[in-house]
Amino acid sequence: MTISFLQLRPAEAVNELWATTRRKEGTTTVEVPTLTAEDRAGSLAGGLLPVATAIAPVAPAAWVVPPEDAVALAAAGEPGWRITVVDDPRRDVVVDAVARSAAAYLRTRRSTVEAAASIASLPGLSLVVSVFVDSVGEAIAAVAAGAGDLLVRGWTTDMVAQLRDALDGNLVERVAVPPQVTVDEARARFDGDLFAVYLDQVDATGHARPRDGWAPGKDLPVPVPQARFSAAWPDPTWRRRTSPLPAEVRPRVRAILRRSAAGIPPDRDDVQALFEARGAEIDAIVEVADELRRAMVGDTVTYVVNRNINYTNQCYFRCGFCAFSKGPRSLNLRGEPYLLSIPQVVERTVDAHRRGATEVCLQGGIHPEFTGDFYVHVLEAIKEAVPEMHVHGFTPLEVWQGAETSGTSVAAFLERLRDAGLGTLPGTAAEILDDRIRRHLCPDKIRTAQWAEVMITAHELGLRSTATMMFGHIDDPGSWAEHFEVLRAIQRRTGGITEFVPLPFVHMGAPIYLRGRARPGPTWDEVVLVHAVARIAFAGLIDNIQASWVKLGLDGGIRLLDAGCNDLGGTLMDETISRSAGAAHGTTMDPSDFQTAIVAAGRRPMQRTTLYAPVDGGVPLHLKAPRRQGAP
Repeated sequence: MTISFLQLRPAEAVNELWATTRRKEGTTTVEVPTLTAEDRAGSLAGGLLPVATAIAPVAPAAWVVPPEDAVALAAAGEPGWRITVVDDPRRDVVVDAVARSAAAYLRTRRSTVEAAASIASLPGLSLVVSVFVDSVGEAIAAVAAGAGDLLVRGWTTDMVAQLRDALDGNLVERVAVPPQVTVDEARARFDGDLFAVYLDQVDATGHARPRDGWAPGKDLPVPVPQARFSAAWPDPTWRRRTSPLPAEVRPRVRAILRRSAAGIPPDRDDVQALFEARGAEIDAIVEVADELRRAMVGDTVTYVVNRNINYTNQCYFRCGFCAFSKGPRSLNLRGEPYLLSIPQVVERTVDAHRRGATEVCLQGGIHPEFTGDFYVHVLEAIKEAVPEMHVHGFTPLEVWQGAETSGTSVAAFLERLRDAGLGTLPGTAAEILDDRIRRHLCPDKIRTAQWAEVMITAHELGLRSTATMMFGHIDDPGSWAEHFEVLRAIQRRTGGITEFVPLPFVHMGAPIYLRGRARPGPTWDEVVLVHAVARIAFAGLIDNIQASWVKLGLDGGIRLLDAGCNDLGGTLMDETISRSAGAAHGTTMDPSDFQTAIVAAGRRPMQRTTLYAPVDGGVPLHLKAPRRQGAP
């Protein structure tokens, strides 16, 4: 059984300074008897979620109330996940209240935990007994009596570590509401300020996120030592441990990993279960991913010498995550709107060729004046100037828009692009291939089926593509599993995907984050999970898993070589999209830096082409032949 704990502070009144101080100490939640507008504003300004212990006009994140008030809240339409019922000597009254309100928690005293647990065990309830504890000993005794949620005030890191180890690692931190709450439920119930603070506190599963300050794009070292991968806990005992203890890995996760290591791929629900792994389970997943990587692609680590050409930062789509086309002036990242002419694109291509590039990657905003002819003319001009240059260009969104503005089908437009010299398609514009997420993240963009239609059609025409997933914003393990299922379905049908590239969300300049509508990027553990689970889920389908040095820094990318990755991507030369969102990891990488880092990691570097052939010729590495529709 997993035990949760909440770092809580009761207070008679709250101001921003008090809340900020408590937040720095680790508190996530403040509990106020009668919540006022001033209390709420001070709490949120300091980064704490307010909880009310009485019904009042000012809406908190959650209520902790007597049985009668819990029934009233439920009658008013409040969901049970916002309600904690305060225990009462009248058992029948408590049972009635928790049954009618579907309350998440029953708060009791340490002396009555066992009686409260007998109520929580009744059929038809999803109820957890919650109790204040002031020491590790009290916490262990409360758990033994049936408590599943512990309320702590001012606990040190060492105290939490002692409790975690006493519980064999089965401890998680929550915030003011249960971890099972989805971002959709929170969005529907919380107003803007409350939603923003909630998102800042949680990870993709709704648990409290680590306080290490790390995020993709920040110029910070990865928050784990060399010995392990999960940064779930900050204490020395955790950081020193080199392998998970058996009790720390749930039986289901062990079973999925055992089957995966034996060559039986995880199904969709198994993939979601792996994405929901925490703590030591992540290290266990990494071990299997690394074994599969070694068996499938060996110790060679590849990279491509290429140049990104972002031909315009003007775009009429309004994707909430994109700081490239409409980054905030206050960050001084974007500069003035621009549109490169075709001769300027060609000039950059020629320069890239002189500098040893084998690929140019063409991506940009969707300029209001663009039609499909623009994309075709760019290709023709590049191939005329540098016939041998591989052009990796145009996302499924650009292809769809190009076909639409040309008055032709997607297939016919892709044929024009192919015949004009297009080599491969980048698998971007995917974000999360789950329309539940897309309708909030990029509401005017193509949907999942349209993205898949472009990719399948391209593959059937002989064009290959990469595949990506941008994660860490308003998504969750369920949407990640859906995304993986879409990619697996496409690859089983066509075999046309050359590599999978996870793209951690860089939040600092992203409009959706600045509006308080997204999390501050994925945690380090989530980054590790997405890469490692990709190796496991795509085994036998997509052999190449890339780590993005642009998002994670070269050190971060190198760490992921032990978590299933075998490719570090491109030198880029002119990367600007991540930079516009606030990434600090630079716009170019010298091949010698790749080589030095790869050798230092104990691997063999190899410069590749876009299609994974060694640059001096030979048989492509780690790449299966594409299949036409209907082929076995």
